[in-house]
This record gives sequence, C-alpha cells and structure tokens, in this order.
Amino acid sequence: MPKKKRLHTGVDWYELSTTKADWDAADPALLGTMLAQLHLIRAFEESVLEVAGEGLVHGPAHSSVGQEGGAVGSIVGLRSTDGVNGSHRGHHQFLAKALTHVSGGVIDPADPVTPGIQTVLQRTLAEILGLAQGYCRGRGGSMHLQWFEAGALGTNAIVGGGAPMAAGNAWAQKHSGTTDLTINYFGDGAAQIGSVLESMNLAAAWRLPVCFFVENNLYAVSTRADEITADPRFSVRGQGFGIPSWRVDGMDPLAVHLAMEEAAERMRAGEGPTVIEAEVYRFFHQNGAYPGSAFGYRSKEEEAAWRARDPLDLVATRMIERGLLERATVDALRARAQAAMGEAVGRLLEADPDNPGKRRIRPELWPETSFVNVGVRGDGSELDGLPGLGEVTQTRRVKFVDAVAQVMDRRMGEDPRIVVMGEDVHRLNGGTNGATKGLVKKHGEERILGTPISENAFTGLAGGLALDGRFRPVVEFMYPDFMWVAADQVFNQIGKARHMFGGDNPVPLVLRTKVAMGSGYGSQHLMDPAGIFATSPGWRIVAPSNATDYVGLMNAALALEDPVLVIEHVDLYGIADEVPEGDLDYVIPPGSAAVVREGGDVTVLSYLSMVGHAREAIEQTGIDAELIDLRWLDRASLDWDTIGASIRKTNAVLIVEQGAQGTSYGGWLADEIQRRYFDWLDQPVLRVTGEEASPSISRVLERAAIARTEEVVAGLEAVRAGFGA
Repeated sequence: MPKKKRLHTGVDWYELSTTKADWDAADPALLGTMLAQLHLIRAFEESVLEVAGEGLVHGPAHSSVGQEGGAVGSIVGLRSTDGVNGSHRGHHQFLAKALTHVSGGVIDPADPVTPGIQTVLQRTLAEILGLAQGYCRGRGGSMHLQWFEAGALGTNAIVGGGAPMAAGNAWAQKHSGTTDLTINYFGDGAAQIGSVLESMNLAAAWRLPVCFFVENNLYAVSTRADEITADPRFSVRGQGFGIPSWRVDGMDPLAVHLAMEEAAERMRAGEGPTVIEAEVYRFFHQNGAYPGSAFGYRSKEEEAAWRARDPLDLVATRMIERGLLERATVDALRARAQAAMGEAVGRLLEADPDNPGKRRIRPELWPETSFVNVGVRGDGSELDGLPGLGEVTQTRRVKFVDAVAQVMDRRMGEDPRIVVMGEDVHRLNGGTNGATKGLVKKHGEERILGTPISENAFTGLAGGLALDGRFRPVVEFMYPDFMWVAADQVFNQIGKARHMFGGDNPVPLVLRTKVAMGSGYGSQHLMDPAGIFATSPGWRIVAPSNATDYVGLMNAALALEDPVLVIEHVDLYGIADEVPEGDLDYVIPPGSAAVVREGGDVTVLSYLSMVGHAREAIEQTGIDAELIDLRWLDRASLDWDTIGASIRKTNAVLIVEQGAQGTSYGGWLADEIQRRYFDWLDQPVLRVTGEEASPSISRVLERAAIARTEEVVAGLEAVRAGFGA
C-alpha cells in the first residue's frame, strides 16, 4: 500500500457570525449610518422598479433589493480613496460608496437626506434612465455606474469582467505608497469565471490589496449555485491561491462589516488579497419587480423565509433593543428616504401630455444625439508641443528590435509612470525576442513585470492601472492570437471604458505585439490583428515599417491618453536599420502617413513589412505606383489628407497586407475608401491579402497562406489590366 499523508493548505478560512456582544459593542453612529444607507438604497431600488414598470428604463433594471446588507456592511468603513467595482447588479454597491463619500462616513438616521445625498440619488437614477445629468452622462445606465471621485471605479456587465481591473487599481494603490484598498464585487456565477480565478492568482503572487467579495445570492438567472459547482461555499476559492477568506451571513450588515475590518487590516498592512463571501438573497427575479417564484424556480416558502431576515429589519431591531432609537424613528427614516426618491423622480419625470395618467422622461434631460461618438478616444491634444521627426540629417545604425528596447528605455527614464508587463519580459535578456533588452537591469523588476501565462488577468490589470491614472502600463502579447484569450479585457473593458463611462476618463495603455508570419509557429500564433482592432471601438493602432518610424510612433503611443496597439513584425526585428542621432524623443503623431514613393498610376496602401514587399513589387513591374506607408491604421488616426490627395491623382487603389482574408484590415479600409472617394475611382479598390486559412506549420503551406512580393506583383498586374476598363 502506498504511504499517504493528508495535506492542508495552511491558509485561514473563517466563518464569521455576530453575537449579542458584538451588537452591544458596535458604535451607535456606525449602526445608525448603516440603517440610513440601507433605507436610502432600498427606497432607491423600489423607485427604479416602479419607473421600470412604467416602461421608462431602457434596458434591464437589476435590483439589489434584499442584498443591501453586503454592500453597506463592507463599504461603510471605507475611505473615499479606497476603490470598489462590481457587476451588472451593482446599484447598491455604487450607492453605498457614493453615500459614504458625500457623508464623510456618517449619516444621522433622524436626518438622513442632505443636499449632497439628494444629488447622489438623483444623478444615479438619471444615469439608470440614460440621461445627461447621470454620472456617465447616460451612457452607462444600470450596469455601468462610475464616479471616480467617490472611489466607484465602474460596475460591469460582463460576469467576472471587473476582477482584473480591480487588481490593477490595487497595484496602483500599493505602488503609489498608499494603504488604500480595492474591493471587487461579483456573484456566485463569476466565482467559476477564469478572469476571477486568474486575478486571484495574480493578486496573491504580487500581494495586492484587493478583496474579492462574492455576493452569493444562490442563483444565476434561475439556476441554483449548487447545480453548477461541487462546493457552493465560494470562499473556498481562496484556498487554492493562498488567500485568507471569510464566509459571512450577508443579511447581517454588522457581520459583513466585522469581516471587512479584519480583511482590510491585512490588506492595508501589505499582506495581500482577501476573499469574503456574503450569502445574500435577491428578493426579486434577475430583472424586474416579480419574485423568482413567479417563474417557477423558487418556492414562495423559500422567499418568505429570506424576507423574514431582511437586513433593514435586523439593524432596526438591534438598535431598538439597545435603546438607540424608537420604531417611530425607523418609520420616519423610511418615509424620508421614500420622499427623497419621490423628489428625485419628480425632477426627472413629468406627466405625459399624449398619454393621460402616464409619465414620461422630461425631454430636455436626454443627451444630445451629437454626443454619440464623443469620447470614443481623446482628441490627441496631449501631443501638442512635443518634438516632431523633422528633417533627418544624421543617423546611426541599429537593429530594429534594438530600437524597440532603446526607445522604451528612453521613455522609462523620462517617465517614471511607465511599467512594462508580459510573459518573460523580465528574463532572457529582453524577453523571447529581445524587445525589452537591458530594461530590467536599468529599471528593476518593480517596473518590468514578468507575468503568469494569464493574458486575461494581466491585460485587465493593466486596464485598471491605466484607468487609475497614476501609471502608464505597457503590455506585451507574445503573439497577437493570444488577444482572443484576453478579448473581454481588450475589447469590452479597455477599448470601451472611456466612452462607456462618459467620455472623460483617459485610458493610457500601450499593447505591443508582433506578427510572426513566416516563422513556422502555425495557426494559433501568426495572425495580423490590425483588422480586428480597427473594427473595435476605442483603440488607436500603429504599424511601423522601419526603426525610425517605430521610435516616433512608440513615443506618440506613450504620450497619448488612449489605448494604443503597437504592431511589430518579426521579419523586421533582425534588419540592420537606422534611427536619427540624439535622444529618440521625436514623435510621429496620428494623421502622418509617409509617401515612400511618388507615382501616378495607382495608390498602394500598406504597413509593416509589406511596405518593403510592395516596393520590391513596384520595381519588378515597372508600374508608376504611389506607395504610401500608412503608419497609423485606426479610423481616427489615418492620414486621410495624404490618402485622398493620392487617389485624386491616380484614380486607382491597391491595399496590400499579409494576413488572412477573414480578419483583413483591408476589407474595412476598402469600404471606407469607396465611400469617401468613389467619384475619383476608375476601378474598384483591389486588395492583396493572404488566403482564407490561418498559416500552417508546413513551410510550403505557410507560404501559400500569406502574401509577400509575388502576391503584390499579381495585384499590381490586376490593377494594370483594369487601366483601360
């Protein structure tokens, strides 16, 4: 028989509950503040359900009625500089943080509604209704609530999507020398989501002050928690990552508060992350004002048993038992909270003149439709005054990949906010390709962060870091295909954040990756990501074809307040190239395409290594083509002036790229060109791309799948054939 020894994690895991002594010892001001917040949030949610029942909430109304105790108990003791983010059911968390902020952490239940609190109630409701006076100017609605001033980092409609962002905020707090902390709220469903588990691992490895707070309300929409996991005690997740955890009754706000006090003490002392699981219960269905029993997945008896444990009643009862207030005071608090919400609703709604007896949203409160695209990205004014490339008179020889490392070294020396992260970037003397060569030795592992193989977590962490604003993250994807692993953070979070939360918040993040076609790494490593990013909102894109341009484009990327994708190509890494002499401070701003070769027959548009292949093809065919290196690829940054002037001269366009047809950048660009310049085109826009398939491992099949000089020659000949058409 084999010898076996039972193993233990050695990580603390507590179930915490309150006693009479805890209630007797609790600060009366704390209990009064909790009771006031509970009633204000309850009245708010009831008003949301009422207005939604009138058809005036466009979209869902995920109420938190019944779950208020978890949010209030955990947030009431926080600082304004502590951060919280949450999920689609986050009204109560947002309100608890906002109310704590404007009240200074103390609310008198006998006089609960100050002008500041009234404003919070009205602006939050306005946001849920999609109105201009909302915290996100109506763009966030019920599921995307953000108010940075109060430490409300943003609720999130993607299950588990906020966990990496919270870890990033905590990284910024820790490395800014504060003792602040961040709480990431999510539900029982997200406890199984990869981004949450990846974030737990990363937070534990880097000892970040972030609490993963599980609001276990026992159900998804209608599926019970014990149907989707073998152990529905979700705080057990902390055991696998060495994170101490607490399990509490979320219907008892004081128990939640005491657990958070213990967790916060650990986090503020620099001991790393925590997990708190609060078992709560939503009194209504997933969305709307009907109970779950109306849909058959819960019994009325179960719902009645949980309603008998209402956190509002519990706190009031314990305070009355201690003689801290009377029942009449509780009733008056309830009435005052309802009146405050009546006032908030009254300022947003009016009688509908076309439907007697009904209400409508006041028409003057809607956002202007001209606001629809404002804030997708910034206006680039942050580049004003930075040195341009100018006329180059003296250069020095440098390998392209060394220019990548040298410009990053220069910028890190000038800007202490820059941190670089990615897999192996801190090892191998510059990562797997040498792109971070020498950076660890000079700037240290506190700024060159080697990450787990966990793109979703470290990319989202960088997103949270960028939104915080105190740091400027640079993320390396070893290969662009890995973006699909991190797609939620790349596209749903980072790319949409500025616009979704109202258009004002900068997101200064650079994402570096490389196209590796021709290197034999196969279908899951070789894509060109330009087309995917160009059709996704919020991202700027640069794609340099030479070392000089790389320096200027990276400098621009690191100065912009938007997320920027920097695409490199392995074919260029080893080329002996040149950069201007000096400190590598010049900038190539958006709207700066380069005319590589002037011509009159056809406009050839390309980027990355295909610029060189296009030049070779033009020489081979003898066609008088005008070759333009796009350099900036996104809709807002393309140099339409240079492109348009060339098309008006040549009346023909050939777009040249290397990658697959399905994810083609040129497909989008061709459509845009034909809509903008149709009257100047003598023939359809033609394109050179790879094949439909992703490149294979086989050398011959890989070559057959991608475009190079020969394919550009064929494209040019097709243009020539159409000259007389």
